[in-house]
Amino acid sequence: MPPSPSKPKSKARLQAHLGGHRGEALAAFFLRLKLYRIVEVRYKTPLGEIDLIAERFGVTVFVEVKTRNKASAHAEALAAVNQSRIVRAAEYWLSRHPAKAHTDLRFDIIFLAPRTWPRHLVNAFDAS
Repeated sequence: MPPSPSKPKSKARLQAHLGGHRGEALAAFFLRLKLYRIVEVRYKTPLGEIDLIAERFGVTVFVEVKTRNKASAHAEALAAVNQSRIVRAAEYWLSRHPAKAHTDLRFDIIFLAPRTWPRHLVNAFDAS
């Protein structure tokens, strides 16, 4: 998918963008330590983006990564998760990978904050 034309990003916006990429890399490393196999990183669709797609024990996991400046902001980050966008993007991915459509599916969230361990919410929400 070609990059969308956009206006120049402010310095703060650029730092947030790069921080998000670092968070996704850290979350992928964290999942690998937990024996997940990373299938896709930053999978872009016309319907939205999925931060990570992973597999473990035959379960396909769609992972949203939320990075915050404070560990106490987990509730705020959870409220910011656009579940319908992630589900639509997952359905798009599954349409491109029909063999995975018949496996178990799950939607997880990983919260990241400085000086804390990553917090992994397994099965954070369902597709309904």
